Amino acid sequence: MRHQIELLAPAGSFESLRAAVNAGADAVYIGGSRFGARAYADNPDEEGLRQAIRFAHLHGCDLYLTVNTLLKDEELEDLGAYLKPYYESGLDGVIVQDLGVFSYLKEVFPDLPLHASTQMTVLGADGAAFLKEQGAARVVTARELSLEEIRRIHDTVEIEIESFVHGALCYCYSGQCLFSSMLGGRSGNRGRCAQPCRLPYQWKAGSRVLNSPKESYLLSPKDMCTIEILPQILQAGVCSLKIEGRMKRPEYTAGVVRIYRKYLDRCLEYGEEGYHVEKGDYAELQALYNRGGFSRGYYQLHNGRELMSLSRPGHFEGKGRQEMKAKQEYESLLERLHKEYLEKDKKEKIQGIFRISTKFPTEFVVKYKETEICVTGKPAQKAEKRPMTREDLEKQLRKTGDTPFEFEQLDIELEEEIFCPVGELNRIRREALEQLQEACVRKNFRPERQIPEAQAGSEDRKKTRPILRVQLENPEFLPDILAVPEVKSIYLTSERVEFEKLDQYASACHEAGKECVLALPSVFRLEAKNWFLDRLDLLKRAGLDAVAVRNIDELGFLKAAGWEIPVIGDHSLYSWNRKAEEFWRSQGICRDTLPLELNARELARRGCGESELIAYGYLPLMTTAGCIHKNLEKCDRRQARRVLADRYQKEFPVVNYCRYCYNIIYNCEPLSLLYSTEEVKRLAPDSLRLCFTLESREEVRRVLDDFVQAYCHGREKKRPGSGYTKGHLKRGVQ
Repeated sequence: MRHQIELLAPAGSFESLRAAVNAGADAVYIGGSRFGARAYADNPDEEGLRQAIRFAHLHGCDLYLTVNTLLKDEELEDLGAYLKPYYESGLDGVIVQDLGVFSYLKEVFPDLPLHASTQMTVLGADGAAFLKEQGAARVVTARELSLEEIRRIHDTVEIEIESFVHGALCYCYSGQCLFSSMLGGRSGNRGRCAQPCRLPYQWKAGSRVLNSPKESYLLSPKDMCTIEILPQILQAGVCSLKIEGRMKRPEYTAGVVRIYRKYLDRCLEYGEEGYHVEKGDYAELQALYNRGGFSRGYYQLHNGRELMSLSRPGHFEGKGRQEMKAKQEYESLLERLHKEYLEKDKKEKIQGIFRISTKFPTEFVVKYKETEICVTGKPAQKAEKRPMTREDLEKQLRKTGDTPFEFEQLDIELEEEIFCPVGELNRIRREALEQLQEACVRKNFRPERQIPEAQAGSEDRKKTRPILRVQLENPEFLPDILAVPEVKSIYLTSERVEFEKLDQYASACHEAGKECVLALPSVFRLEAKNWFLDRLDLLKRAGLDAVAVRNIDELGFLKAAGWEIPVIGDHSLYSWNRKAEEFWRSQGICRDTLPLELNARELARRGCGESELIAYGYLPLMTTAGCIHKNLEKCDRRQARRVLADRYQKEFPVVNYCRYCYNIIYNCEPLSLLYSTEEVKRLAPDSLRLCFTLESREEVRRVLDDFVQAYCHGREKKRPGSGYTKGHLKRGVQ
């Protein structure tokens, strides 16, 4: 990191990178031709990306490459060769989501800084400490964190903190969204999100519609703008201020960077006292893009209507006179920004000393920051007619043309009565500037790196029947599960279970010959952490056999709390490839859960023999800090179940889990592999998990009996035509 405080800009193309650098960015993040979370951006090819690194470094900027998607095994085998030219060109860092990718890069490129993507859902100091221990140089915090939560990370963990300060907000915690994936196969974990959150929905209780047609964009947050609270964000410990917008046009990037550069400089120079934002600058940010106005994101507010664009999903949605005028002003603004930041590149200030004499070789020394170059030529000739003046030489030498330099200072030492051909002066100047440019770029180069050959994995198989495990949200149904001898483990979810009764539940499970597991919360923020800390002694004495963790922060918490207990990794602790599975094993995960987005062929290649397969359940499509119940009804701190209906009247159940203050939007149909016994047998997972969340007691009994008959006794029922989904077992994601 070249700058103590960094303004980090998006670059969806080389033109956007130029715009960002010219407008004053300290660093840019960009995707290459593969593995980035913006697959539909105009990402450069290999030569284009190497030129981008070169351009950024010439202008004193860092460049970070996004490899922030989940990788399949065959893709991981290509990663080293893909990154090699960028690494050797001086790439400053890689933004990573997949911990299989993370551990691979630590092995192959040990000196390459790794940044933990916001897709890793880092929610607090425990997660940040865990990643620092693994070798992360930086964490990109979840967008939902408050200033207080970020400050706790800064005060607790010595790691760089990068946080979003401007641009679009996802409604779901980044990295935890399967909505686009399950509806159409376009996965947000693969950079191909179709943005179903920007579509209209109805909010229903039974058959009653509770929202007005004018407020139908229930999952569409306003864009974030934090220009007014930059001092507080810096005080919280953020060192990299990140602007979102790799899918937006270069003029947008230039305009936003220009204004944030202005106010960041003002804040760094004068501090918080007297800091204020001019109305015209705020209005310009709004003109560039907004969704029904701006919010300050989650920094000062956990959730609420003021964060949402309930009536307008995008920019310039209306067709009235006011909107037409705004569009004209917008086009005029873009034209001005294009002219200022895209028609020419900014020049870097250099110093030069030119010495010319008839006695000694001509010498031109040029310097940019710490880089210095000296070019020599023949001694000057004695002037036969008009001798050259200092002004003559300076006029010729200051012609820097299309190079990225201009002279801030140029000293000329010359002997009287000399002459030098203009062609020779031009040659010396051209060589000096070319060599300076090359030296500035080359100082960032790394030695050539040998990439180890990929090791192809073998598909492991077991002939034994899989173990049956049940995840249960409603503990009232526990006696029904205990009565089924084929079930070996019971997962109780911490959203609803009474912690004071955990010892009773564990004893009941043990008496029935079953393992008792507590599934930790889907989101583990400060409120959840304090809840667990207050009950830690009770938890340790409860007699649990294991806990299932759903995010990195929970792993860090268990370690920091000294709670030594077997740990199971849930599906949200992604293990898309063998390298990721190995990583989690090295962290003490005794059993992982197979990814929900891989198809049968990809699962077979990854290997399933030591992993659980979720075979039934309403899958969580979104886990959100936003609460639709609060936005449209009221916050009564009571768990409620409502339905989100889309344009086709598909109904997605929504539950607000008030204990930890988050919502989960579930799929409209349950996943069921009841009629996929042959495919599952070929995969041969260690165990199958049935997840019961929304079902009645009768439904739980029926589904459980069907799976026991099909998988434990080989008596498969007749297949129904509809009412369930096989998820991605057949299709997978791109």
